Amino acid sequence: MRHSRSSTVVSLAIVAVGLLLLAWLIAKADPRQIWIALGQVGWGFLAILANAGARFAVRALAWMRCLEPPHRLRFTEAFTAVLCGDALGNATPLGPLVSEPAKVAFVRDRVPMGAAFTALAIENVFYTLSVAAMIAAGITALLLRGGLERELRLAAEIGIVLVLAIYVGATWVLMRQPAVLSRALGVVARIAPALGRPHRIEKVRRLEEEIYTFASRRRGTAGAIVAAELIFHALGVLEVYLSLWLLLGAAPSIVTSFILETANRLIIVLFKFIPMQQPVVGGAATVLVARALGLPQDTALALAIVRGGRMLFWQLAGTVLLVRHGMSTRRILQDRELQSGRAAAGR
Repeated sequence: MRHSRSSTVVSLAIVAVGLLLLAWLIAKADPRQIWIALGQVGWGFLAILANAGARFAVRALAWMRCLEPPHRLRFTEAFTAVLCGDALGNATPLGPLVSEPAKVAFVRDRVPMGAAFTALAIENVFYTLSVAAMIAAGITALLLRGGLERELRLAAEIGIVLVLAIYVGATWVLMRQPAVLSRALGVVARIAPALGRPHRIEKVRRLEEEIYTFASRRRGTAGAIVAAELIFHALGVLEVYLSLWLLLGAAPSIVTSFILETANRLIIVLFKFIPMQQPVVGGAATVLVARALGLPQDTALALAIVRGGRMLFWQLAGTVLLVRHGMSTRRILQDRELQSGRAAAGR
């Protein structure tokens, strides 16, 4: 409880700093010009919303493909679960700790919870590796673009090294297939036996085995999932490109759109446990990166507002569905069947 309260305080502090930074940036700009820029978007905002919906759809399809036969989900069920899980995760400082169980809660009547959790874990592995590749490519594009200050260039170079280290580590894990999680749980069991009971360790070990062997067992499916994750990121770049095109009245650089989406993805990774990080922290970061790329400040702020508006629309849609189904963070965390289902992943 104390840890939860401290993490909430930290989250609120970061949100407050993000709000202050965003307010300061807006105060420095001309609000009239920002409003004029937003007017340029007009009905194009519907295309931006549709594009964002397509991204949820792609993640839902990837999750569906990760399910082991004979288990299956209808697209509408997976899409609703992904949308609601994302909304719940964005609204609390618990992030994926509550968003992933929420997705399973929505499909528990269609698929066994252990199978649903295992599929989610596999999909998240593919997604995480694709995000790392996206960030590395974006940083590389930023370095090749040139014109960076010494400190920013050093940070970018360190970022590439870290991403390469992640891929080296991931390659080693996939080749050696060490029982990392089950062994770690075994160590925990020595300190707190209640947390590392033998049957729980065995279930975690089975989950690790299913993740390691997924690509070899389902080669065609693995390729489709990789394609889905790449499409997800491509749609993110398309959103930035379309937004800038509407704001500027001319086609922007694809490289600029790619770098801005990379910065947005990095913010989401770094501040995943911060509630509503996209319109607040992400908004301020979008403005700073856009300015570093040479975009006018009014355009940069308008871009941040458009992206924040898109996120809030889908956040509201997910929240409405959560209310309709009587779902909440407290109910997810207190659902014993759901928590035992998560422990049974890999069964």
